[in-house]
Amino acid sequence: MKQDMIVILDLGSHENTVLARAIRALGVYSEIYPHDITVDQLKALPNVKGVIINGGPNNVIDGVAIDVNHEIYSAGIPVMAAGHEKALCDVKLPQFDNDEQAIKDAVKGFIFDTCKAEANWNMTNFVNDQIELVRRQVGDKKVLLALSGGVDSSVVAALLLKAIGDNLVCVHVNHGLMRKGESEDVIEVFRNQLNANLIYVDATERFLGKLAGVADPEQKRKIIGSEFIRVFEEEARKLNGIEFLGQGTIYPDIVESGTKTAKMVKSHHNVGGLPEDLQFSLVEPLKQLFKDEVRACGLELGLPYNMVYRQPFPGPGLGVRCLGAITRDRLEAVRESDAILREEFRNAGLDKKVWQYFTIVPDFKSVGVRDNARSFEYPVIIRAVNTVDAMTATIEHVDWAILDRITARILAEVKNVNRVCFDMSPKPNATIEWE
Repeated sequence: MKQDMIVILDLGSHENTVLARAIRALGVYSEIYPHDITVDQLKALPNVKGVIINGGPNNVIDGVAIDVNHEIYSAGIPVMAAGHEKALCDVKLPQFDNDEQAIKDAVKGFIFDTCKAEANWNMTNFVNDQIELVRRQVGDKKVLLALSGGVDSSVVAALLLKAIGDNLVCVHVNHGLMRKGESEDVIEVFRNQLNANLIYVDATERFLGKLAGVADPEQKRKIIGSEFIRVFEEEARKLNGIEFLGQGTIYPDIVESGTKTAKMVKSHHNVGGLPEDLQFSLVEPLKQLFKDEVRACGLELGLPYNMVYRQPFPGPGLGVRCLGAITRDRLEAVRESDAILREEFRNAGLDKKVWQYFTIVPDFKSVGVRDNARSFEYPVIIRAVNTVDAMTATIEHVDWAILDRITARILAEVKNVNRVCFDMSPKPNATIEWE
């Protein structure tokens, strides 16, 4: 089943993604395109039922006010304008105010009455469509996927398994910087439950050896990133018949790469910057989805809740939460204290409320008391933040009784630790991660 689509033309608005999400929440698929799309390009898109021109403050480029191609108004497709008073369209509305419910109320008449769009955008239809598209793209060839255990790679893996089964080859590299139980979860779910063709590489000693004595955060990130590429490349070269590389690209990755009226937030990248001479074609079945839709897709595919709602996790893993030069005792303290924090937040229902929460162990010690004797051990720092876009973040005010319980458990159960601190710093001035 092909979903009906509403096309959003970006004429300098800050709110394109809010508008796209609101339309999808009404059950109609939407995508964002540049303001200067041609009529031929527009008509080549599948099942376009209507166009919304979304004007805003960024509609001047190099001192010149921009506009859409005027042929679009006579292309036979209903047009609505938001924040663009000069538009020759069926419906004009003022600029939206970042309020999803208000946007839904404002556009639903245009979408359903004027455009006659059908509310057929849902995860069941999406999954079925993508399975068909992947089978058509891949045929009987093989797809290689770097399966980190993160939300995006896990959902891609589950979808590709449904589409091509044994022709998917997953490689999970354990760099020794994973959270407690995560590699085991990947093996349990994908190899044991879903019968995936999974290659597990325990590269812990290799990574920790390369990181020994390295204190600079950027140098740590570069070592972890480049070493991951090398391990993945080594595994890829052992395999025959691989023609495709699966990727967990999602819609914000593409939108954030920048449009003609928006500055680039981050460049759209392939997995780990893999070498071009691997010569794979890309399979990106999630590239139409926002993050919450990726999670819904994962549940639709039958993945466990704790995997689908996994905490955001930096690529270098615990390597940037074990501050300074990584040592095994502090890495273990981060891993164990993080597991306690996650368990207690889950028990208190905070896992569904708080956007991100984790522990950090810095590279210094303080005086304390253990077994009636002086101790000289590390502190554990707890961080719990809420954010919409990760550009700014506020602190979650955790109940004292919960913090008392977490503190007591960390001090009793985690080796080499004699203090627990709570980070009260919002972003800005702090960042979410410490390194």
